[in-house]
Amino acid sequence: MNDTIMAIAPRQQPDSLSPSQLLRVGAVSYLNSKPLIAGLENSPLCELSLDYPSRLADDLSDGSLDVALIPSIECLRNPEYGVISDACVATRGNVMSVKLYSRVKPGSIKTLALDEGSRTSAALVQTYLSHKYGVEPDVCPLPLEADNLDADADAILIIGDRAMHAPAEQFHTVWDMGHQWREWTGLPFVFAVWAARPNVNMSELEKELSSARDRGIQQIDQIAKEEAAPLRLSVETASNYLKHNLHFHLGAAERHGFQLFQELATEAGLIAGGTEIVFHTQ
Repeated sequence: MNDTIMAIAPRQQPDSLSPSQLLRVGAVSYLNSKPLIAGLENSPLCELSLDYPSRLADDLSDGSLDVALIPSIECLRNPEYGVISDACVATRGNVMSVKLYSRVKPGSIKTLALDEGSRTSAALVQTYLSHKYGVEPDVCPLPLEADNLDADADAILIIGDRAMHAPAEQFHTVWDMGHQWREWTGLPFVFAVWAARPNVNMSELEKELSSARDRGIQQIDQIAKEEAAPLRLSVETASNYLKHNLHFHLGAAERHGFQLFQELATEAGLIAGGTEIVFHTQ
């Protein structure tokens, strides 16, 4: 493997921001990101907004946001982005909220509907199908407002909160993509990272994002109680999901998984390759 991950020392920044310098920060609206933003809405450093992962990536790209929790694949597509926190959304096994439902055998998938909220998961399933089964299906979007079954395709990728409810239809194959990745590679998978546009004055926000994550992990039971009912989940299910299906620290194993994903996605022709993943945190 080519060593494409580069770690650099944290940058030195001013101690505080004036109100006119508040950073525009976007985070994912799904349950899986709630522990990363605990108390962040009250931060004196930023203005927080929530949206779908794909929309956050677009807003960061067009300058509507300064910092965002974006699909990890976007850091591989845009060499200008840097990963600015050790807080992330990752999994070390079953993830529960990224599912592929196939009506045919995996090797026979010719058409694939991809959740419009997804970019990393879309690349993951396409990479997996290409390498493991030698298939490159035609893809079509599954709109965010669509019912899980509103797609005339051989297979459907669903992510986020709606993936946590099994559809009524019986499928030939159902994959939890976190599980498939772990079984395939033995490594964690990183779905989302905090990234910043170039030349953004980060000030103390790097530390703030890690602190928010640490608070959120301590408050998982409370987060589960608040979020479960609107998502039609039991509190126990929501709590177990946040505690056992997800991992929120970007450690050495996560970085290696990120690197391997880059290599495999490049080989599958989904990204150009050659981009260094720059981490502004150890």
